[in-house]
Amino acid sequence: MRIPSRTGGPLLDAVGVAMLVAGPAMLIRAGLGRRQIRRELAAQEIAFPDDPPAAYARHAGRRVETGPQACAFADVIRTNLAGFTGGRTYAQLGAELAAVKAEGGDGTRLTELQRTAFTGEMLRASLMSAYQAWQVTTLAAGLGALFTGLGAGLVSRRDH
Repeated sequence: MRIPSRTGGPLLDAVGVAMLVAGPAMLIRAGLGRRQIRRELAAQEIAFPDDPPAAYARHAGRRVETGPQACAFADVIRTNLAGFTGGRTYAQLGAELAAVKAEGGDGTRLTELQRTAFTGEMLRASLMSAYQAWQVTTLAAGLGALFTGLGAGLVSRRDH
């Protein structure tokens, strides 16, 4: 008498089929997400300066079109912004401005610095959002490949 080698029965079959459906769907969504990120970044026409800080020299003059490039450009902005504001943040500049105005001072230069800090930080936040979205697509693609492989393994075990 032959003993069936199959274990788990219908539940494992259902899980395998579900993974075979979910895996490719995740891979497709990851690819579409990456394309959208690239399209959005390209539309912004952001390019690294021709003479970026040494750590980013490999990006010199290149356009920002990927998540890792967006992260690198956000770092360039952070470095430049710190140099421009003397290392002070938007909030610190605001506190300084309030103190100057409380003493009856003009504060025009601090107002401009604070506006620059705000703009720079918002640009950085947008670029870091693109980077994080890129990371999510990487995760989705990895999980999609894993689900596809595991699902195929579970489904193929039925044939043995």
